[in-house]
Formats: sequence, C-alpha cells, structure tokens
Amino acid sequence: MRDLTVTDWPPLRGTLTEGRPLADLTWLRVGGPAEALVQPADVADLSAFLAALPLDVPVFPMGVGSNLIVRDGGVRGAVIRLGRGFNGIAVEGSRVRTGAAALDAHVARRAAEAGRDLTFLRTIPGTVGGAVRMNAGCYGAYVADVLAEVTLVLRDGRVVTIPAAELGLAYRSSALPEGAVIVEAVFEAPEGDPAALAARMEAQVAKRDATQPTKDRTAGSTFRNPSGFSSTGRADDTHELKAWKLIDDAGMRGARRGGAVMNPLHANFLTNAGGATAADLESLGEAVRKAVYDHAGVSLEWEIMRVGDPA
Repeated sequence: MRDLTVTDWPPLRGTLTEGRPLADLTWLRVGGPAEALVQPADVADLSAFLAALPLDVPVFPMGVGSNLIVRDGGVRGAVIRLGRGFNGIAVEGSRVRTGAAALDAHVARRAAEAGRDLTFLRTIPGTVGGAVRMNAGCYGAYVADVLAEVTLVLRDGRVVTIPAAELGLAYRSSALPEGAVIVEAVFEAPEGDPAALAARMEAQVAKRDATQPTKDRTAGSTFRNPSGFSSTGRADDTHELKAWKLIDDAGMRGARRGGAVMNPLHANFLTNAGGATAADLESLGEAVRKAVYDHAGVSLEWEIMRVGDPA
C-alpha cells in the first residue's frame, strides 16, 4: 500500500476508512482491504475530494460488488463507494432519472409502476453505475438501447453530463475516462402497461431462479459469450457461442480449486463454495480458460472484474 496516513487524505464530509476490508462488500466474500474506502455525502463532496486528491493516487469506483473479485492483497488508492445520497429514482415523463447507487432491480420496479419499461434491469445484479459501465443487458435488451445521458465526476473533480452516444458502449464494455465516477444516469424508457410489466418481471425472476444458482455465492456470469455480438452489444443468435456450453464441453462443470467451484447448476458461474480465497477463484477461472482453449480453440474473456494485488 502507499505510505499515506489519514491526515494525508483530502477532507470529506462523508466517511473515509483506511484499511477497510472489502470482502464483506462483495458477493463472493473474498479479498483484501482498500487503502481507503471513500463514501462521499453527495456529488459536491465527491467532486471536492477528487479535485484535491493527488493524481498519482488510483481511484476505483465500486458498487455492491456483484461482478467483482477483489484480490487477497487489497486495492491501492481510493475505493469510491456511493451510498444513500446517490440512490434516488425519479420518473419524469418518458425519462427515468436514477442515482448511480440505485439497484437495477429497484429501478426496473419503480419504472414499471409508472408505466415505463426497463424490465430487462430486473434480474441484473448490482447498481445502475455498474450497469452503465458494463452496458449490462439480458433478454435481448441492453443499457445502450435506452440510456440517454450520464453525469460523471471526472478524476480531476469536474462534474460533466454527457450523452450516451459518447460513452463508447459495446458488448459488456464502455469507454469511460479513467478514474471517472458515474453519479447519475437518465434512461429514455418505452411506455408499457404496469400490470403487464410486473407480470413480465415475475416471469423473468422465475426463469432466472430455475436456471441460475441465485442462492450461492457467485458474481454472475464469469466469462463473456465469445462471439455473436455487434459493436453495440446486440446479440446475433445465428452465430452466438455460449460460454457455459464451451465450459461444459471442456469438462469443467463442477471443477474445483480450494473453496472455488464452477457451479454444477450453471457452468459459467464461478462460486465460493466455502472458504475460497480470491486466488482460488481466479486460478480456477484461468484453468477453465485454458481447458476451453485446449478443447475448442476459443479464448474466453473474463466478464467478472478483477482488481487489486495478490496476497
């Protein structure tokens, strides 16, 4: 870690905790501490903090840890975690304005109650900030289809609002500036009947629970589907390869390393079956990638973000 003490960090009206363990803030429950966990009170607080933070200090925005492996040695620099001051949801005509810390499922439900269709967000784990950063999607719909604009706090503290077209949204990726923190997103949501939208979400949840290990410690899909997507992230089912099928065919469903396992219910879900370290999880993932390449000649790409230093 950097040689900083609490007096070296810029002032913050929110909460700054040095050496804060991050394992309990991630769905996989692994990983070392943050050099500093920064929980700003509001946008102005975050802006002032980043403006005063030396530029050589890394910044990592973290949501609810639903798609993340924090390595066992922890994360250098400032880990930014947005809280209650950033989770508002407001429906303004056809637009749905949300704070970056709002849960995707809550946004989908609130929009549906107002007759606006963001139902694809209902079964996506995590927050709006992560969904925008990764152009999240399911059931043939993606953030890129409905995102109008986002507000960012840049690494130098400037607050800017930019249209979605400038984010470089692609399959499970975006081109956000390094160190930028998403604080708000605005969606242009199609109209729909509230009862029909609610029924659709219930069906989506039932399907997910029947096919995915929702009760286990996972971080969602481990690897990206390797082909069949356009640059905007829209699926082309005529050419799509499924990561779970490649893993299954390579004989890696149920594979274990320490406390890590490729889930028997869904082969593309890396799982902490009990007592796993981040090293267990990551090394098993790399073993799966090698097995798939050896069997099918396909290089799987991680969908789960991995951050920090090894133990």
